[in-house]
Amino acid sequence: MNNVNEIQNTSYPHIVKIQDVCGGEPVIRGTRIAVRHIVGYYYKAGMSAEDILAEWDYLTPAQVFGALAYYHDNREQIDILRQKNSHWQGNQTYAA
Repeated sequence: MNNVNEIQNTSYPHIVKIQDVCGGEPVIRGTRIAVRHIVGYYYKAGMSAEDILAEWDYLTPAQVFGALAYYHDNREQIDILRQKNSHWQGNQTYAA
């Protein structure tokens, strides 16, 4: 019987997948921070790596840059996860 909390390593030392953590999507090892979260803070919110490190002081530069590297090598997969988990899914309407 497989343990659902078994860590699935990736080719990135700081990025793993664990079925019961964020639905099995790639996360920073030892945290519940998904790669898509770092990508969103960095690209969508405009936070620098230094800003991210200041906000989550338990992360290391290698973890943050590892998450960004994982994204660039798996962009389509992470973009799909970001879209699925977006608070602004579906049709948006704006007041005229």
